Order: sequence, then structure tokens, then C-alpha cells
Amino acid sequence: MKFFILILTSILFVSCSLSSQNGTIDSKATKETIALFNNMKKLSKNHTMFAHQHATEYGHGWRGDEDRSDVKSVSGSHPAVIGVDFSGFSGRSEEQIERATANLRENVVNTYNRGGVTTAAWHFSNPVSGGGFYWRDDVSKPGVKYIIPGGEAHDQYKEILTTIGNWAKSLEGADGTLAPIIFRPFHEFDGGWFWWGAPHCTVEEFVSLWQFTVSFLRDSLDVHNFLYAFSPDNKFNSEQDFLERYPGDEWVDMVGMDNYGDMGRDRYDHETASRKLKIVSDYAIKAGKLAAFTETGLESIPDTTWWTETLLKVMKKDDMQLSYVLVWRNDTRSATHYYAPFPGQVSIPNFMEFYNDPYTLFENDLVDIYK
Repeated sequence: MKFFILILTSILFVSCSLSSQNGTIDSKATKETIALFNNMKKLSKNHTMFAHQHATEYGHGWRGDEDRSDVKSVSGSHPAVIGVDFSGFSGRSEEQIERATANLRENVVNTYNRGGVTTAAWHFSNPVSGGGFYWRDDVSKPGVKYIIPGGEAHDQYKEILTTIGNWAKSLEGADGTLAPIIFRPFHEFDGGWFWWGAPHCTVEEFVSLWQFTVSFLRDSLDVHNFLYAFSPDNKFNSEQDFLERYPGDEWVDMVGMDNYGDMGRDRYDHETASRKLKIVSDYAIKAGKLAAFTETGLESIPDTTWWTETLLKVMKKDDMQLSYVLVWRNDTRSATHYYAPFPGQVSIPNFMEFYNDPYTLFENDLVDIYK
């Protein structure tokens, strides 16, 4: 079955490269970034790539092993998309930031050299108060209004973005080109748990933050290997709700949704999860964007049929076009905080059905996604 997928994938990539056009929001995007955008769009018509947060950095009971992931230990392949985080790029000592950026550079470049894809979230420590990236009533300040243009910490924010921008321009792969990144800042902004969430800034402030972030990275710092992903949590019930804080089509390459609640954490509501994903997918198709299921999962995966009877069924309903689906991390120390199987975990037989389904793509299935 996977051989068939490889053949089909090769045909799709060739077709895409022959009709390549820059559908990204960056007119100076690198060839590899444009190819990634176009190939993901083409592939999403029939397939969805599997993604796992921090998959190759650490896993259940281990950290920092070379060319290892729990998914690879179970299936023989890394996830097609590896999730990383820019949390280490600010709010720490200079030495810690330097170490974090170096480690992350190695991870991203290794993924690129293997032919895989990287997406970066940003658990951004509040730059104007304590509390970290969460909103804490006793210490947190509404940081967005302080760091947007005209805010008293705006210059500080530009320095943080400069660290990200310089790092992005150092991601040189073995072929001499820069590894593209799907950058997903300020996620789950419709909730109140992060300091950039809806209760802590106005729509106008959030849109200003998004537009400045993209503009400064792309136009001032000349970062041309990023695709920008917009992803609320699952609180919306219509396209209008979904777009309430949308900064405009000229500022977004990918739209997505994070949804744990409907996928087994709070309840099993396949109908609602599919309906909301379809809102995301339909908008992407209409606006010429990519769509993704940007975060989901069931902690500890006690449901031994979750992969095919919940995740696959939700994504396959209603003919959606989703570039990837990302499940959250496998903590290195916790006995229960994990979202992908590892050797001996009870959902492995069902996960292998998920792996072997023609709809899903893993890293070993990708062929020349940057060409």
C-alpha cells in the first residue's frame, strides 16, 4: 500500500512543479518554500501528513538521541511533519538562548535533509511581565498592547523577532538552501489561557500584532523561508466566528484549528469536530490557502481504536483538504503525558492501521516535497 502512495506522491510532485506558481504571501519566498506550499496544497486533495510535536527532540523516557522518534520506533518512519517551538528564543539568558537556537537549528536542518517538514509554534514568555506564556491573574500584563507599534515595549519585541529572523536565515541544509518553516505564532488566541488571548487584547491589537510580526520578519529582516499559519482553538461555530481575528488573506498562508475537546479529552463529538474542520478547509479552498488540523490528540491514548475510529473518521468526513494533522508531544519524564504511541503502548495495532491507510503520509512517503 505504501508503495502505491510513493508512486502517487511522485506523480503529484512532478505535476505541481511543472505548474509551480507562488501562492504564498511572500513575493520573494524561496523556491523551496514555494514548492512546499504548492506540494502541500496538491497532496491535501487526497492525503494528510501526520505530524508530532517535538518528535525528534525527545520522547517517552528519552531525550536527544540521534535520528530517533517514538513514531519511528513504532512504525519505521518519522512523522512527515515535526513540530518545534520558539519558546527558547527569548526570556532567558543570552547563553541559554544561544544554546536553544543552536539545538533547534540542528533539528530543523536534519529534518529538511531527510525530506521532512517543520512547523514551529511559539509559547512566547510574556515580554512585559511574569507568568511565562500563560495568563496568570496575579502577575500577567496584557502584553499585546505593549509590543505592537506605538507600545512601550515595541523595540524589545523587534529585538526578539530579530533573533528569530537571524536564526531563520541560518537554516542551511546539505544542498545549500534554507529549510522552510511553517510558523504558527499566537495560536489558540480565541481562549484566555495565553497572554495574547482574546480576553487580554482587542481585535485591532491582535491584528496589528500579527501584521507587524509578518511584515517585520518578511520585509524588514528578509526572512523568505517562512509560511505563516493562523490557528485558533475550537471555540468558533461559523466562518464569521473563525475569521473574527483574521488579519487578512495577504498576511496568512495557512489556516488551522486546535481541537482536543471534541476529540476525546472532554467528549467524543465527531460531528462537531468535522463540522469545524470543514469550516477551516472550505475557507482555505476559497481563499487559496493551505488548511491543517494544527493540534489535536488524546492524552495517554487509552482508547485503542482512537486513530482510525476517531481521528481518521473526523478528517475523512465531508471531503476536506488538510495538509497535516499534529498530535501533541510525548513528555520525557511523565508516565501519562504523551499523544503518540511508543514501543509497548496499547494503541500501536490501531496506529499501524492509521499508518498504512493510503490517506496518511509519513516522512518515508514524501518525495521531493521541496522541488
